[in-house]
Amino acid sequence: MRSRAITKTVAAIVVVIIVVIAGIGVGLYSSMQPAAPTATTTSTMSSGLRDTLVIDELLWSGSDLNPIPPTLNIVGSDWWYYTVYQPLVTLNGSLVYQTGDTTQVLPDLATDWTVSPDGTVYTFNLRQNVTFSNGDPFNAYQVWGDWYEFYYLSGNSTSFMNGYQMFDMSNVQFGPATVALMTQSGVINPSPAMLKIMMDNTWPIYVTGPNQIVLHLKSPFQWMLQVLTMYVGLILDTQYILQNGGFGVPAAINTYFNQHAIPGTGPYVPTGFQLGSFEKFSQNPTYWGNSLTPAEIQANPYLDPGHVKNVILYAKGDDVVRYSDLSTGTAQIASIFTSWPLVLANPDKYDYFKMPSDALIIVGVGMNVMRYPTNITAFRQAIVHAVNVTEVNQKVYYGTMVSMVGPEYRAEKEFYNLGNMPVYEYNLTLAQQYLKQSGVNVATLTPLEFRIIAGCVSCISAAQVIQADLGQIGIPVTVEVTPPAELTLPYTAGYSSFQASVPVAQQEAQLAWMGFPTFAPEAPTPADSWVMFVNSKSPTGNFANYGNPIVDNCVSAWFTTTDVTAIKTACTAANQQIYSDAPYIWLGNPTLAFGGGSVVWDKTVVKGFLMDPDFTSQSTTAIFNTVTFVS
Repeated sequence: MRSRAITKTVAAIVVVIIVVIAGIGVGLYSSMQPAAPTATTTSTMSSGLRDTLVIDELLWSGSDLNPIPPTLNIVGSDWWYYTVYQPLVTLNGSLVYQTGDTTQVLPDLATDWTVSPDGTVYTFNLRQNVTFSNGDPFNAYQVWGDWYEFYYLSGNSTSFMNGYQMFDMSNVQFGPATVALMTQSGVINPSPAMLKIMMDNTWPIYVTGPNQIVLHLKSPFQWMLQVLTMYVGLILDTQYILQNGGFGVPAAINTYFNQHAIPGTGPYVPTGFQLGSFEKFSQNPTYWGNSLTPAEIQANPYLDPGHVKNVILYAKGDDVVRYSDLSTGTAQIASIFTSWPLVLANPDKYDYFKMPSDALIIVGVGMNVMRYPTNITAFRQAIVHAVNVTEVNQKVYYGTMVSMVGPEYRAEKEFYNLGNMPVYEYNLTLAQQYLKQSGVNVATLTPLEFRIIAGCVSCISAAQVIQADLGQIGIPVTVEVTPPAELTLPYTAGYSSFQASVPVAQQEAQLAWMGFPTFAPEAPTPADSWVMFVNSKSPTGNFANYGNPIVDNCVSAWFTTTDVTAIKTACTAANQQIYSDAPYIWLGNPTLAFGGGSVVWDKTVVKGFLMDPDFTSQSTTAIFNTVTFVS
């Protein structure tokens, strides 16, 4: 979804081509297409494991099997990302939604860590005797190579770590020469010359040996650990990448890995796929967590080796087909949108993933402040007062959304709506007053372009309601359903400038939907929405192209002070400024994972599962190693 859930940008739908690819690691990729599974494929094996789980999804992953673009936030959600690859630390985010517990950072590939008294130095001790699925050892050198390569691919942007500018990179000299040396040396047993660079503690990220890596922040940021739980925090096999053409360069990411999966340390590995149609995963027989005790898994369910031997995820764009598969037992889990009333009508058959009333997830519309007439503040104010948010909620979202004042997520209660502003009032008289004040002559106005990602049924339905609402005050709107591939800049964009990093559709259209079909965080921190939606230097997600010096002061405060009172003071002023500037239509905080639908499962077969710990930002479906079954 990237919510992001496809969030920031989005996954591309590709032409279906049958491909045969070479095997890597455990389990060869199969040129054989698995037969369409039936309900009997979920029968219990003598080992206690299910044989096959089938999941129906909406869109094919934009980079096929390649995790590098999603890591850089260039394309959106990928089904497999958090099950094949693992971070140093994780978060019990999805579990929190089910239990109501406090959000907690948990060890994953790191066994433990320490933080310096001043809050700027984090030292991670890594798990030993862990290997990637092809047998390459996991170590601090692999992690170092991963992170600096992503820094390089970002165009040497200080915001390479999921958009968070936490490091002073002024001493870092990482470029083609370093990449060449690393390729020659390797990262399993680095050469003395390579090791000297890796251990240089004047760089903000450095190693002290094979089992320890240090991050030195430019100033304390108490939510730093949460930033590592997603995207660039997920560790890839750098050695394998270097041996197969490397990561690429900022102008051209290596696409070899689109059809040749990079090994991970996680509980499942890709074992077959048909381009544009399905991906098959099997349990990793060398997974380091296979020996974890039930108590250890209960403490961190994301480490679970899994309860099914094989998982097949199908890309099926037709919601009716997905629901049919679920109802007949062809699939046991499916993403459901338009067939949602059928799910609600069968509570004995189906269950679905639910969000709390206050969640790290937003539904909204960005209004492009760089294009006429949405570049006029009074015109945007007219729009926010002309849109009947309650009507949108009832007609499209089944009354499940909670109203909100952005940009902060409602879940971040300490920092939410610091200015204590009311939700924008639906008031056509007031809207007409602002419209007159704007000076825009709607009688001669070319219709506003409202871009929606193809496949997002709820987005299109909501856009049509908004279109009708704005028509009541004479503002013409054209809803344009755009193929996902057209909403993403080519890989050459990198992070070199704000303008270059904003999705093309958001640069061109006056109105643009935030995410697909919702927006979940880049990292589960209270700074996230400020970094993404309203930061003039946002690497991604600023759908309104909005920036303001008062707001930038708030964004900066998150990373320059530990004084919460100072942060709140800066962000209160920013919240009030944003409220007046109205760059977004905040439709609400959904309690369904997709706003107008969710991930549904057949409760006669599946007991439950977790979504990704970043609150559906990472994946639009179940993290399949956490799926448990009815006995």
